[in-house]
Amino acid sequence: MLKSHGRFGYSGINLRPSYSWPRGRRLAVYIAVNIEHFPFGEPVGVDLDRETRPWSQRSWLWREYGNRVGGWRLIDLFDELKLPVGVITNTENYQHCPQLIAAHRKRGDEMIGHGRSNAERQIEMSPDEERRMIREVTGTMTKADGVKPEGWLSPYLTPSLATTDLLAEAGYSYILDWGICDEQPFWVGSASGPLLAVPYPIELNDQPAVVYRRHTAAEYADMLVDNFDELLRKSTEMPLVFAISIHTFIMGQPFRIVHLRRALRHMLRRKGKAWFTLPRLIARHYKSLPDRVQLQGTAGGASR
Repeated sequence: MLKSHGRFGYSGINLRPSYSWPRGRRLAVYIAVNIEHFPFGEPVGVDLDRETRPWSQRSWLWREYGNRVGGWRLIDLFDELKLPVGVITNTENYQHCPQLIAAHRKRGDEMIGHGRSNAERQIEMSPDEERRMIREVTGTMTKADGVKPEGWLSPYLTPSLATTDLLAEAGYSYILDWGICDEQPFWVGSASGPLLAVPYPIELNDQPAVVYRRHTAAEYADMLVDNFDELLRKSTEMPLVFAISIHTFIMGQPFRIVHLRRALRHMLRRKGKAWFTLPRLIARHYKSLPDRVQLQGTAGGASR
C-alpha cells in the first residue's frame, strides 16, 4: 500500500448518515476573508502577474491595498448584506492595521488563527518552533479579541507533519487545513485526540482562481453562483458545506467587488434554504450531532 497520513480513513459522501444544519437547512455557507501582512523588502508572497523574486515593492504595496482600502470595502459590503464572516488573519495585522481587525471584531466576525505572517511557513519549522509560534499567536489573539480562537488555517496551506498534533494540543476546536478534500466536516486523528476538519476551498479561493488560473472577476462570481446552485440542489440528498475564501487585496478591488456583490445577492435570495454562518458554528453544530453520525462520517478514521 502507498504511504498514508494515517489520520483518517476513506469515506464516500454518498455512504454517510444524513443530518441537518439548524432549522432543518441542509446547506451551510460561510465566507472566509484573508488578511495578510509581509515584511518589507523580502521576496515572499505570490505576485499577480509575475514571479515574486526578485523582491518587489509593488507586490508588497498590492497587499497593503487590501489592508488600507480593500478590507474596508469588503466590510462595507458585508454590512450592506448583513453577512457574518470568518477572518483568517496573521497576528502581525494586529499591530500593523489594528483598526481593520477591530472593525471585524466589532461586527462579531470570527477571528481564525493564521500564523504570525504569511512569510512564515509551518512546514519549514521544527516542532518546537511551531509549538512556540502557535502559542504566541493564540495568546496574541486571545488577549486582543477577548476570546480564544477556535479555528486555524496554516499560512499558504503548508502545515507540517506535526501541525495537527500541535493544534489539538493547544486546544483548538477545528482545523481548515484538511478540509479541502470534503464538503462535510470530519474527524482527523492527533496525538491528543481527534480534531475536527471543517471544509475549506481551494477551487473557489480567489487567489488560485484569479492569480494562478487567471479567471476574471465575472468568471469567479459565476463559479460562486454555479457552485451554490448545484450544492443547494444536492443538499436535498445530504447536508453540505459551501466555503468561499477571498483576500482583501484581490476581491476588495472595485472592479471585482461588484461581481462578488452580484454573486452574494444571488445566494441570499435563497436565504431560507441555506444557513449563512461562521466556521466555528458549523464545527459546534457538527459536534452536537449523535456519535453514530459523526463516527460513521469518518469511516475508519480517528475514534472519539
